[in-house]
This record gives sequence, structure tokens and C-alpha cells, in this order.
Amino acid sequence: MRRKLLLGFAMASLAFTACKKGGDNAGSKTHMSVKMTDAPGAYDAVILNVKEIVVLSAGVESHLAVNGKPINILNFRLGKDTLLAAQDVPAGRLQEVRLVLNDSGNRVVVNGVSYDLKTPSGQTSGVKLKVQNDLKAGIAYTLLLDFDAAKSIVTTGNGKYILKPVIRAIPQEVSGAMVGVVIPAASSPMVYAIKGTDTVGTVTDATGKFYFPGLASGTYKIDFVPLTPFLVKSINNVVITNGAVKDVGVVTIAQ
Repeated sequence: MRRKLLLGFAMASLAFTACKKGGDNAGSKTHMSVKMTDAPGAYDAVILNVKEIVVLSAGVESHLAVNGKPINILNFRLGKDTLLAAQDVPAGRLQEVRLVLNDSGNRVVVNGVSYDLKTPSGQTSGVKLKVQNDLKAGIAYTLLLDFDAAKSIVTTGNGKYILKPVIRAIPQEVSGAMVGVVIPAASSPMVYAIKGTDTVGTVTDATGKFYFPGLASGTYKIDFVPLTPFLVKSINNVVITNGAVKDVGVVTIAQ
């Protein structure tokens, strides 16, 4: 099974979403979703009780809360996955991801019999995954943790089971971003990025800058709706690519 760790995010279908002013686009943050999938193992069930996900990026630790009950990871094979956590984290160098388990609720079921899974370090500091990638500001990611059940569970001589997780993590960008500048800044337009039936909106800042983070890849029409007496303007065929920031340059609004 091809193992991947995807960091990613898909733009929801929106009638309209108002973003913050362009001055907030400095982009010290990026959105990360953490999911888990599984490579098969010879067990009836492998149940993990995940407490939190700790992400170290740009030298800062972010603690991503995990909502939900213990999960049977064997339910998420052959391309299926489950969302563990989603949160904004600092953009910059992604150095480490830690999967922290609760003290209880981790179990393996073998031939109909349930056994406790003991984890040497997973319940305290967490299972450490080294990931060396750059997280770009405004680009959303999905981190898919590919858990190898067959290699992760060790049987001891006295019939007990120890969890020594073997997980591979490979970040992948699943959105893009767009920036630009409107002149004159005094036109203060609403800016709409339109793809099919989806519309995302923002406003320019005092210098005329605008910014759209987390855009799904595809071709957009950009509408500029300024204050009176300035005229509405549109730009067609703006292509957004995953992992890239599209700069549309200077847009001049006429009177």
C-alpha cells in the first residue's frame, strides 16, 4: 500500500465567505488537517485513543485537540481515512509531528479476544514523526498519517502486546492562494474570486492589497466592485495551483 502523509484542505462550497482585510494576509499561519489511514494487519481490530496532535513548525509547538472516541484504525484501509484534528499552525519549517495517546483505551483484538496495547512513550511525549517540509503561508495542507498495523504491534513472550507505531508522514499542499494590488487604493473594492458556483470574497487594505488564502485549484473569475464613482472590473481565467501563490499584479480601477 502506498503510504502517504498528506497535509491538506479542500475549499468548501460557499455562497460567500468574507475574509479579513488584506493587511492580515501577512500569512504567518497555514491551515493543517490531520487524517489517519491504515495499512492492513492480521488483527480483528486495532483501537487507538488519540489525545492530541502536536505540530512543531517555525520553532513553535501547536497542540491540535482531537475530538471523538477511540477509533478502530482497521476501518480506514484501502484509501479510506478519518479526520483527527484541524487547526491553523505557524507557517514555516515543519520539523516534527507527535501523536499523543491517552493512558487507556488502546487495544488490539485478536481472534475475538481484546488485549491492552501498551505504548512505551505514546501516552507521554507522544509518538514522534520527523517531517522536514516548508509550510507556505496561506496554503492549506492535509497531513495523512499512514499507520502500518502489521509492523506497529509487537507480541511479547508473556502474551502481551506492545504498540510501537510505524507511521509515515509526507505533507502535501492541497490548496493555493492569490494576491494582488488595486490602484487607486481609494476605490476600496470588494474582491470576489468565483469558480463555478463557489464565491469567496475579501476587501483591500489601506494600500490596495488583497489576499485569498486556501483556494481550491482551478480557474477563477475575479470581480472588483469598488466604491462610487469607480467602475466594476473583472479578470478572467486566473489559474490557481496547489502549493503556489498566484500574484495577479497591479489592477487599475477606472472612474
